[in-house]
Amino acid sequence: MTTPSIILSQPQLGENIGAAARAMKNFGLADLRLVEPRDGWPNPRADAMAAGAVDIVQSARLFATLKEALSDLNLVYATTARERGITKEVLTPAEAARRLRLAAARGEKTGILFGNERAGLDNDEISLADAVITIPTAEFSSLNLGQAVLLTGYEWFRQADTTPPTRIEHGPLHRKPTREEMFQLFDHVERELTASGFLYPPDKQPPMIRAIRATIHRAKLTYQEVQTLRGMIVALTRGKHRVKKD
Repeated sequence: MTTPSIILSQPQLGENIGAAARAMKNFGLADLRLVEPRDGWPNPRADAMAAGAVDIVQSARLFATLKEALSDLNLVYATTARERGITKEVLTPAEAARRLRLAAARGEKTGILFGNERAGLDNDEISLADAVITIPTAEFSSLNLGQAVLLTGYEWFRQADTTPPTRIEHGPLHRKPTREEMFQLFDHVERELTASGFLYPPDKQPPMIRAIRATIHRAKLTYQEVQTLRGMIVALTRGKHRVKKD
């Protein structure tokens, strides 16, 4: 699947072009197109700001006019924060990303158009696009060029992202315990609870043990937490105390 081209029309600062390239790299976008950058091209400040995305900056294509930059694209969305008095469908970044992916799946070439830092896109530029993307904000609608590329790029990436909504980072000591390590914890807890008289009377033991095991399972313990619990049990059952120093 082809990814959307990012078209910057008359960008002013090399730093902002570099920031846009960096945002593109974060979310798997690669085709950067520049239309009449104010400070000329190439621009060393763009390289410096791009950090790990210098390859995108160096492979960026330069165009003399916006029409030339858009000529091979089938679907183009223009980004703007203000009402322009033009009858255009206005999309959220999420909806735009969904439609861009559908178009890409059909084999179409797509692009997202951004205006310059001072005034954004003018009406003539917006008239060349199929629809408008407006990023919802609170009270202040102006976004840095790099931020705008980042947000739209994120929404494109998120449409196909399979990252689970929640997870636990497992280092060497924070890995999931093996079944054997869990069995050892169960045995340890049940042995001490039996010795203390908690698991009484005997006919009540099986359902109580099942409830205890279910509670431990729900905690989704790491290996380190299993070992810590076993250490706590030892301290409680053997009367182990820290020596308080004056």
